[in-house]
Parts: sequence; C-alpha cells; structure tokens
Amino acid sequence: MKALSKQKSEVGIWMIDAPVPEIGPDDVLVKINKTGICGTDVHIYKWDEWAQKTIPVPMITGHEYAGEIVAVGANVRNLQVGQRVSGEGHLVGMNSRASRAGKYHLDPETKGIGVNVQGTFAEFAKIPAFNIIPLPDTIDDEIGAILDPLGNAVHTALAFDLVGEDVIITGAGPIGIMGAAIARHVGARHVVITDVNPERLALAAEVADVHPVNVANEDLRDVMAKLKMKEGFDVGLEMSGSPAALDQMIDHLVMGGRIALLGVPARPFHFDLSKVVFRMVTLKGIYGREMFDTWHKMLAMLESGLDVRKVITHRMKVDDYAEAFELASAGKASKIVLDWT
Repeated sequence: MKALSKQKSEVGIWMIDAPVPEIGPDDVLVKINKTGICGTDVHIYKWDEWAQKTIPVPMITGHEYAGEIVAVGANVRNLQVGQRVSGEGHLVGMNSRASRAGKYHLDPETKGIGVNVQGTFAEFAKIPAFNIIPLPDTIDDEIGAILDPLGNAVHTALAFDLVGEDVIITGAGPIGIMGAAIARHVGARHVVITDVNPERLALAAEVADVHPVNVANEDLRDVMAKLKMKEGFDVGLEMSGSPAALDQMIDHLVMGGRIALLGVPARPFHFDLSKVVFRMVTLKGIYGREMFDTWHKMLAMLESGLDVRKVITHRMKVDDYAEAFELASAGKASKIVLDWT
C-alpha cells in the first residue's frame, strides 16, 4: 500500500510501499479516504527539536483521518465492515487511576497514532476498535478528516461556560479559528481573535462571526471600547503558544477571568505569575480531547449548524504530498486535506 513515512532523521517525508497492517482481535482495519495535515505532522516533516526527541524512525505519520472499515478483529462486536468512521488519535492504557475512572484523556500512558505508533497517512490503517468513531451520514469524509483538531478546539472552547461571555482567542491558526466558531455557536457575546498574520485573520472573519485583531498595529483597548466592553474579557482561549500573546491576554481579562491553554510554547519562558495571583485568574491546560464526551458534543454541534468547512483552504491528491507539506511548513495554508481515493 502507499504510505507517507518519516524514513530518515532529516527534513522531509517520503512516499513508500508498505505492507497492509495485520489487525489483532480488538482492532479494525480502516481504508483511508481523506487525511488532514496537522501541525504535529509539520513538526515531524521539519524534523525540529521536538520531533528529534519524540519520533522513532521509520514512522508512518498522520492521525487525522476519515475512511471505511474493511475488516474487524475477532473480539469486535459494535462495529462492522462498511461503516464510515473517523477516530480518536490518542491510544490509552487501562491501568491508571484516571482510566479506571473513565477519564481516559488523563491517562499517563497515552501514545499518539502517527507519533509513537504507525499512523494513518496510508491507504490502510490498523486502529483499536475502542478508538473508532462512526460518522453519521450528515458528516462527509472531508469534515471527518479534521475532527481531531476540531476536537481540540471543542475541548478548549468548552472548558468554561461561554454563554453571554466576552471571549478573546490568541492565535488564528485552524484550531483557533474553529474555537472562535464554537464560541459563537454556543452563545458567547463578543469573540475577538488576535494574530499578526493578516491572511489568517481574514480567514477567521470568513469562517466565524468574530472580531479579528492584528495586534501588530491595533490596540486591544481600542477594540474593547468599540465593543462597549467596560472591564475586560471573561474567558481567554490561548491557541498560539506565544508568551507575548498569553501575557497580553492576562492583561485584558476581567478580575477572576479564566484561560484555557492549548498552545504549546516552543521553549520555556519567563512568566509573571504575580499577575495571575493578584488578578485571581484561573489557568487550565488542555491536551487532546475528552474521551469521548468531546466527540459527542462535536458531532452534535456539527449536526446542529456549526460550520467550519472554510478552514480547509487546500484539497489535494496524496500524490501531491510534497507540495502539500511545503505549503503547510511555509504557513501558506490553513487546513490541508489529502485525498487517498
């Protein structure tokens, strides 16, 4: 089968001919139709410091996918051949206190598909049945292929009650933009999204009813005044990993404001914790998706009108993978979906 693999410890990704995976009794074999290129995949492509420390080589990468079940293991009872599916990209153990309590997203033994085990940038992928999410007919493969990052956005946006609240989002990448759309969908009052990239901000305004702000040349206080906001933002969603963005977010929160943190800084940074203490700010770290409550809420919102399709800016055949990764690594695309059919 065709597969995209990290074959060498250097910049790049390679198309290879790989054997179709053999499934175990608790697995299913998925024929991959569409895959999304994730920021993680770009890190692996660039072979940055994180990738060098984390990724065993060779590794078939990729973890955002939609496809169809073509085989099921002997112990699988709730899935069948022919079902259209996507799936949770985090593989968890069942021995920790968190897992035994049903809080699978907190399991310390978590491994990532396409990171620690062979991934879904392939014509076929072996996935544990536990991780499979059947797709309703109302959700096509293109959207199914970006449910993993949409789930990150859902987990972050729903970390705090947003109904009637004023929300600031730092970072207008795909997940930040989808987080903005979710905030509006669930009833936030004003949603402001910040970045320094005008193209990303323009896309954010296309995808959702938000106020895009280029903090390189706009003052957030002026924006707040235009929106008739008197005290500050109630909730912040930090999606950028930028220390300056987090610092600015805290400065523009109400007393007792709440921040959900999904963005990962490139390196450790100096942080004025006293502002968090004296402003009584709540910080909550977010990683992945709550298994499987995030998936339920995400599918329900998509079926009730949430529309994030415009975040997909490029649709390409898998044979054009080199161009796709060049676009992604250069920041010239929002979400890229590869077609394996």
